[in-house]
Amino acid sequence: MKKYLELFLSFFKTGLFTFGGGYAMISLLEVEFVERKKWIEHDEFMDVVVIAESTPGPIAINSATYIGYKVAGVGGSVLSTLGVCLPSFIIIYLISLFFDRFLAIEAVAAAFRGIQVAVVYLIFQAGLKMLRKMKKTPLSVALVAVAAGALITLTLFSVKFSTVFYILIGALVGVIYYLITRIRERGGEGR
Repeated sequence: MKKYLELFLSFFKTGLFTFGGGYAMISLLEVEFVERKKWIEHDEFMDVVVIAESTPGPIAINSATYIGYKVAGVGGSVLSTLGVCLPSFIIIYLISLFFDRFLAIEAVAAAFRGIQVAVVYLIFQAGLKMLRKMKKTPLSVALVAVAAGALITLTLFSVKFSTVFYILIGALVGVIYYLITRIRERGGEGR
């Protein structure tokens, strides 16, 4: 029972104090569940982020569902997911009751502009942190370089390219690399 309450409160706090969606949450999730609570290892967290990004649904919900399940089974999964969703639901519901009047307040509008800058920083920080801790293999370094180059080039020329394609192309290259490695290993065994 204590573990369920701890899961719910941890994810509720994460959902309550993180602005900007799942990407902005990545760094906070890692600090909370890898470094502080040690519920999962860093490599497993990286895998969770990849899976959560590659599957339908928001990254925060998918991560909460996985971590909750890992720590306390199905009940933990349900409570973690509920915990991360509930703050947003409550806040959006309250804001929707008087949204136009809320945004008309100059201080609130200024706060939202400040939050936007903070969200960009949080996303950038999460990406850099993942990049630093990523295993530096020739494949991973090449994929990061190609993805960064493609992102910058497509952005500069205002070409719309879905992030889904980045994920699918990365997966395809990873599978091809795996198959080539396996073929080389088998070729070496036959000698």
